Amino acid sequence: MPVEPGGRSATEIPWFIRAINPLVQTLLEWGIPMGPNMLLTVRGRKSGQPRTAGVAVVEIEGRHWVIGSYGEVNWVRNLRAAGEGVMHRGRTSQRVVARELGKAEAAVFFRELLAPYVAALPWIGRRWVPAEILEDPDGTANAFPVFELRVQP
Repeated sequence: MPVEPGGRSATEIPWFIRAINPLVQTLLEWGIPMGPNMLLTVRGRKSGQPRTAGVAVVEIEGRHWVIGSYGEVNWVRNLRAAGEGVMHRGRTSQRVVARELGKAEAAVFFRELLAPYVAALPWIGRRWVPAEILEDPDGTANAFPVFELRVQP
């Protein structure tokens, strides 16, 4: 089981995230902007049924990225298996094809793309990004899967 740089299991979702997740998903379904958060619907790897999760989609230089910040959770496994999905907020949706980054490529992403992106965020936005992600990009790449989402026309 991957361990994130701070020492806790990368698949251990904090209780408060699980508690507020239904509310966040409802607000996103209504189209209420919540920072970079979107809904990602992916075909379940076992059931084949659509599964929806709230994720933070980072847009940098016109490209879209999503980070499995709790490690090998179900939406990560489903996206890996399906290779595609739909990201949406309210009535706006976009079909996407996903490509998982290798560990070395993910480390470059954290160091060269995400770090400057986070540095440009307002103070309140930076508070939601664990410092370990920026301080140890190689360790972070081992704990957190990263996918590039390419929007389909």
